[in-house]
Formats: sequence, structure tokens, C-alpha cells
Amino acid sequence: MAANPPKLRVGIAASERLQNLKNAFETKYGEAPLFYACAPGRVNLIGEHIDYCGYSVLPMAIEQSILAAVSVNNSGTITLANMNPLYKDFTVSCSDDIAIDRDNPKWHYYFLCGVKGIQEEFEIAQLAGMSCVVDGTIPPSSGLSSSSALVCCAGLVTMEANQKSLSKVLLAELCAKSERYIGTEGGGMDQSISFLAERGTAKLIEFQPLRATDVKLPDGAVFVISNCCLEMNKAASSHFNIRVVECRIATKMLAQARGLDSSRLLKLAQVQMELKASLEEMLALVEEVLHPEPYSREEICRVLGVTSEQFSKELLSANTQHVTHFKLHQRAKHVYGEAARVLRFKSVCDSEPAESVRLLGELMNQSHASCRDLYECSCSELDQLVDICLKSGAVGSRLTGAGWGGCAVSMVPCEKVDSFLQAVREAYYLPDPRRAAMEKQSLFVSKPGGGAAIFLEE
Repeated sequence: MAANPPKLRVGIAASERLQNLKNAFETKYGEAPLFYACAPGRVNLIGEHIDYCGYSVLPMAIEQSILAAVSVNNSGTITLANMNPLYKDFTVSCSDDIAIDRDNPKWHYYFLCGVKGIQEEFEIAQLAGMSCVVDGTIPPSSGLSSSSALVCCAGLVTMEANQKSLSKVLLAELCAKSERYIGTEGGGMDQSISFLAERGTAKLIEFQPLRATDVKLPDGAVFVISNCCLEMNKAASSHFNIRVVECRIATKMLAQARGLDSSRLLKLAQVQMELKASLEEMLALVEEVLHPEPYSREEICRVLGVTSEQFSKELLSANTQHVTHFKLHQRAKHVYGEAARVLRFKSVCDSEPAESVRLLGELMNQSHASCRDLYECSCSELDQLVDICLKSGAVGSRLTGAGWGGCAVSMVPCEKVDSFLQAVREAYYLPDPRRAAMEKQSLFVSKPGGGAAIFLEE
């Protein structure tokens, strides 16, 4: 795999989307774009909410992407526009410190996360001026990583415009870090697959160090994405960061119980590594050490020997200061169980047994049950949709992405795809006028797509 994001020469006229973007750019700025940058969304097949705990995940890139047309100038400003009129234009000075408003996660702040990441990495005092038009085909707040793809696209654009160079791995790590400017404490899966994806294969993404391994999906089935049509913006709500914090506290409680130095451990995977234990042994440890009833702040402070002030400052994030109770047993049990399912999923794909489709479907179903019951990151719409998908012919179906809304991913035998799509359409989308109107972009078959790239006009 090439180390850096590819630069590809393309015929603009051959792509209706590129042609429309070029036309919009020329209409707005009165000049042609210098280059285009593209970063795909992704669907996570299995391994939910475990990347930020240090565990491997198994996503694939999707065809839907963020695409930007860019020209470079010496205007001293970066001007952003969007093909979608709902997203307003924005201009920022190249010499000012780039400010990102966490309390107001608008589209342009995600773009500026990527810009700021590159600026800080290369210590660029004065960024190149840029004019950009952005076009997104990833449904927003749907669990398909539209926001991370926007950050990745912006990082790639800024790197190219300022004539810098970074490998895909370093770009992925940089974009994962810089998305935290908007307040989301993610683990890096979304940015990694956006840069490291390759057409035709899913990837096992491992962290510390970041690496991606091809996973060949079975021939007998396809993956279908269905949006429950309830949006969930991770940066605008605290659900996501509360789970990050609960896993962080569970890490320290488990470490403390086994006599480890809990002050330097932040991720559940680190406890396993320190103890040289199997995932099964970690699940047994969770049952032994953590009680199923929610923990109060007082109990956690008492066990860890920290003050209330230390607890708020060192363990909570800005948008979780209000939380009073924490479900440590359930969250840790999900993480260790889900980490084991990812490894089993990869093992089935590698060994290609005759019943691989059924086995992978079962793992997906177990994953959804764990997300619903232990991690509590589903919602009634997603549960209803997953249920309909299974009744319509899927062998496995689960929420994908952060949850609390967004999409389900279903594994469907190839011969059942048409009847599956029709059945889901009739049971979930058509009875509800709002869903019926969104159905075209909400229900689709997805094949593993390629990673982020720069396009130059032939």
C-alpha cells in the first residue's frame, strides 16, 4: 500500500458530481479549481465503541464521500462554501489563531479542525489562502462518519495547498487528534479507514501503532445500510463522551483492584496488556470487581483515593461535568465482549468456512444486543429497524457508528437482496411520510470503497 494519499489524474467531464462541483466553484469564485480532495465515509461492520478503549475495529469505506474543490491564493483568507444551501459560507483569516466553537458544532468548524491540525503539525505561521467548495454525499449525523470525513478532507486539502507531505497513517492520526478540537473524544477508527481504505476489502484497524490489515468479506452476502432517520450529532450531545468517561473510570477501578498503577492507565485495553490476560479473563474480572448497580461519584472517589476536584478535572470531559452516576460494569463488559467478537469476525473471514455467512451474522446480532443492553447506545427506532431487517432476510443486523440514532448495517445473502430491500422499504420507510421522503438516500447496498485521494484535472 502506498504510504501517501494518492494523487490521481481524472477526467472531470466523466463524473457528473465533479463536473457539478467544478461549475459551482467557477460560478462562485470566477476561476477554475486547482485540485480536488475526497475523503470517504465508512460503515463499521463490527467493533462499536471500542477504538477509544484501545481495541481493534473492522470497518470498510463506503462510496459516499466528502469532496472539495480548491484553489490557492495569497488573499490571506480561507473561504468555505457548501453545495448544500443549508450550510452557510464561512471565511477565516489565515493569520488569526483558528477558533473552534465546541458549543456550536457547525459544519465549517469540522473543516477548521482539519486545517488547524495541519497548521499545528507543521507550525505554519501564515497558511496559504484558499477558496473551497465542499460537496457531501454522506448523510449527516447518521453514524457513517460524515463529520470525520469532513475533518480528513480538510486536513488533506490544507496539506496539499501548503505543499506539505504526510503519510496516510500520520494523516489519520493527526485528523483523529484534531477532531477533538470540537469536543468529540473518539478513538481514531473513522479517520483511519478514511485514509487507509482500499477498494474491494474491509480492514481490521489496530491501534498503537496504527495499522490496517485486509479482511476479505465472504462472496455469498452483501452489506446493506439503512438509516433509521433519527439524527445524532456526537459533538452536540454528551452521550458519546459519557461512555468514554465511564470506560476511563472502569479502567482505573479494574487496575486498582489488581494492584496496578491506575494513574497512568486510561484505556481498558491497557489493563488487559498489563495483566497479560485473555479477553475471557478480563470479562471474568469485570464480574468479580465491578458491581452492576451504577456507581456514584463518592464511591468512585473513595475507591480510587481521589478528591472530588481531581475526579472532575482528571476523569471527566468538559461536557460530562454534570453526570452523577456511572455504569462501569455494563460498559466494560460490552467493550471486552465486543473486542472478542471483532477477532472472531476476522478469523471467520480468514478461514472461510462453509457456514461463514451465518457465523458472521450471529456475531453482528450479538454485537447489537450488547450495544442495546450493556452500552445502551441504541434507540427504539434503531431497534425496530434492526428487527425489521432480520425479519426481511438479513442473517445479521446491528447499529453502526455511535448509535442513539443513525444507521444499521445488515448482512444479506446475495440472492435475497432485492426482496430484502423491498420488505424493509414497505415495513420501515413507506408507512411514515418523513422516512418515505428520505428513503432513496437512506437504504442502499454498500461495497468496500477506496480511501482519501487528491484529484487533478487531466
